[in-house]
Amino acid sequence: MALPVFVLLMVAEATLTSLRGHNVYALKDFGGSMSQLGINIVVRLAIGGVLIALHFWLYQFRVLEVPAGPWGWLLTFLVIDFVFYWYHRGQHRVRFLWCAHVVHHSSEHMNLGTALRQSPTGPFTKALFYWPLPLLGFDPLVIVSAGTIATLYGFWTHTEVVKKLWAPLEWLFVTPSHHRAHHGSNPEYVDRNYGNVLIIWDRLFGTFEPEVARVRYGLLTNIHTYNPLRIAFDEWLKLFGDSLAAGSVSRLGQLWLRPPREQAVVLPTAGHPGR
Repeated sequence: MALPVFVLLMVAEATLTSLRGHNVYALKDFGGSMSQLGINIVVRLAIGGVLIALHFWLYQFRVLEVPAGPWGWLLTFLVIDFVFYWYHRGQHRVRFLWCAHVVHHSSEHMNLGTALRQSPTGPFTKALFYWPLPLLGFDPLVIVSAGTIATLYGFWTHTEVVKKLWAPLEWLFVTPSHHRAHHGSNPEYVDRNYGNVLIIWDRLFGTFEPEVARVRYGLLTNIHTYNPLRIAFDEWLKLFGDSLAAGSVSRLGQLWLRPPREQAVVLPTAGHPGR
């Protein structure tokens, strides 16, 4: 339902940056982003009902009772944002999770279209982190509602049009400045600023990095392709290829669970991730 608004905002962003002489969109790259959005939507439509049904089933066995009403909704929103921080951190620090998330970082451009470059395998990895919420007493419908608002918030942080905001807002919320740094391949920006709505999680857990140097977007080793299937599955194919050469269960576990940038320690001859 939000897609028409997203389209209008992307048109506005492209028009404004063109008038300023710095168009942040490249046609092929934008097409690559939209291809991933299309596949992601199909996957979400296919499995969304199953995931909601699972949450309702788990909700029967809840151990707590989160109150209904505005305070319950706000608590759900905060908890979802907290869980997202750890999910997002895990996506950068656990290789099989990175295989899904790398899609989002594969663009060398920062624009609102990049916000929509979402992995078709992301919904499956995300489900691994959110299933405890209904067991803890969070209503599945409220989870959907609060999660949708949180997702919509993340869209606007993918832009170069908005510079730094008023200092108190920069201290509390994730802003475009924070998220530009997150998408950077500069050494100081890699694996930083995991928050979605609140940047306080990064400040609390030592992963915050302010935007200072000009950001170089993309991966440490960029994929240089606009092929939708390669964008979506190239890192998975590398992981499966490495897995076949693992030689032991121990190495196999390390390949799947260790951080992407530490894979050379596990299997020195493998083709390694680019983050």
